[in-house]
Amino acid sequence: MEIKRVGTTASIKGPAEWFTGAVRMDGLMRAPEPARVNGASVTFEPGARTAWHTHPLGQTLIVTAGCGWAQREGGPVEEIHPGDVVWFAPQEKHWHGATPTTGMTHIAIQEQLNGKAVDWLEHVSDEEYRR
Repeated sequence: MEIKRVGTTASIKGPAEWFTGAVRMDGLMRAPEPARVNGASVTFEPGARTAWHTHPLGQTLIVTAGCGWAQREGGPVEEIHPGDVVWFAPQEKHWHGATPTTGMTHIAIQEQLNGKAVDWLEHVSDEEYRR
């Protein structure tokens, strides 16, 4: 058994290559091999969002605060709220983040395949972000 105490991992600013706007990432878990799961709490200020991206083994989001948006390629922008659980299938191109006026926090859980958990793509344009 391992207990990771709150506050033992520093918060980091979401890199501009991966996000638009102000984003804070708090690492929650990175299981040792042979496990592949990792997870983080991600907080988006109003208007902040991820770039388009995919996950080789999919991704689960658990919304914990605020109000956000999520979209898979070719689908509508969906509003997400605390308690909602969102699943993106393996290789499904998508983005997620806050609404223009409300911040949002979610826990993101994904598994690594050959040491990689995400493939970052192009930024979500302002036109794509608008509903």
